[in-house]
Amino acid sequence: MELGIFERQLRLMVLLTQNREYSLEELCRKLDMSRRTLYRYLELFRDIGFEVVKQGNVYRLDKSSPFFKEITQLVHFTEDEALTLRHVLDMASGTDVQVRHLRHKLERIYDFGILNAVEADPGQAEKLQQLYEAVKLHRQVVLHDYSSAHSNQTSDRVVEPYLFLDHHDGIRCYELQSGKNKTFKVSRIGRVEVLDLLWSHEEQHARVYTDLFRFSGEERHRVVLRLGRLACNLLKEECPQAVRSLQPDGADHWLLSTDVCSFQGVGRFVLGLFEDVEVLESPEFKLFLQEKIKDLTKKVGVVS
Repeated sequence: MELGIFERQLRLMVLLTQNREYSLEELCRKLDMSRRTLYRYLELFRDIGFEVVKQGNVYRLDKSSPFFKEITQLVHFTEDEALTLRHVLDMASGTDVQVRHLRHKLERIYDFGILNAVEADPGQAEKLQQLYEAVKLHRQVVLHDYSSAHSNQTSDRVVEPYLFLDHHDGIRCYELQSGKNKTFKVSRIGRVEVLDLLWSHEEQHARVYTDLFRFSGEERHRVVLRLGRLACNLLKEECPQAVRSLQPDGADHWLLSTDVCSFQGVGRFVLGLFEDVEVLESPEFKLFLQEKIKDLTKKVGVVS
């Protein structure tokens, strides 16, 4: 009995330290335990010295916890060392089981998407590296000379960055002045200044989603489309992950049922291929398209 409890606590610890995020519901499902039991284990981790971090409905164990520092002193790699190891492994045989195992272990600890982005684009390197450190250390930053596409103005923004998005082209932050979570494009930031101030609004860092069309947000809306062969093929070419959301509907059509964070991206897709797409759901999305068509009609005029 005691061994079973200890095993579940260890499994929870492993999940909370992986290089991905799990919601409360996902953790309960993976470990087959109730919320009450999960809360009890999290409180136990706090009591024995671990730093349990909560962002919205997502939990993780901070790797700066004293216990982790002691454990990793002899096996820790810097980001540069980890990237070098990854390159060496990439040059090794891709079919070797041990090589694949080592790659998998490194990817569970280090975010190579960010590290590779830093290395690949020297122009963005400094900004990405500073944002990466700020997220890791829970620091506030100033985004100097941020060029906003909405207000068409350039200004400094004091934010708490907490999540990279869109292949690391965007960073999700809590903006102190507005009190809102916003997505900032890294390319529009002049420079990043990391402040000697810890996050003070972590409980308001809401989980964010990214849809098939690379739009992000805290809310999601279900849309259902019936696609012809052309629309289906173009969607799979531009968004390979869409395959999981497609179901055959007859010989030459497919149903796409997916959640979107904004009607903008899926709207462009539908309007660009309107002859090969039928909108089945939702009423809100249909209304959005009707308004877009009205605006387009005003701009091009009515041909008699």
